[in-house]
Amino acid sequence: MVVLITGASHTGKTALAARLTRERGVPFLSVDHLKMGLIRAGYTALTPEDDAELTEYLWPVVREIVKTAIENGQNLAVEGCYMPYEWRRDFGAEYLAHIRFVCLAFTEAYIDAHFADIAAHADDAERRLDDGWLTLERLKEDNRLAAEGFSRAGERVTMIDGDYEAAIERILEGLGKTPDRA
Repeated sequence: MVVLITGASHTGKTALAARLTRERGVPFLSVDHLKMGLIRAGYTALTPEDDAELTEYLWPVVREIVKTAIENGQNLAVEGCYMPYEWRRDFGAEYLAHIRFVCLAFTEAYIDAHFADIAAHADDAERRLDDGWLTLERLKEDNRLAAEGFSRAGERVTMIDGDYEAAIERILEGLGKTPDRA
């Protein structure tokens, strides 16, 4: 099984992937690590701020990593925000049968009520070197765009509006207790 975990910034994508590793032994790939490796190695002139261009640049590589994991019968969680809304078009039925998709987003009401908590937990799974862009309005916009884009593409989006941990538990239950072979 391959689990694609995407969604808006600060929603806990990396923390969820790390939890799959810790609790179920599913290794994970951070698309942010791939991005920074390619940028730092000089393989691209793109910068971490080039979000739309980075999705186009990174997705073909991520897509082929996913296919390779499935072909090799390996479990893998792939997390990051650089996944296109129409990601399914790049996989045939033989691959889609082995992919689970998770998209996380906060409602505006949740952001209003929990913005300080969201900011306080920003470094829980990884150290953020520059979080200066994080404002209430930008976080709302990022969550709205992710939710609308993936919903428009026909994907189920987990809209977190209340108990965050309960929402994550429901996702984990939906993935099953023991990962099947890819």
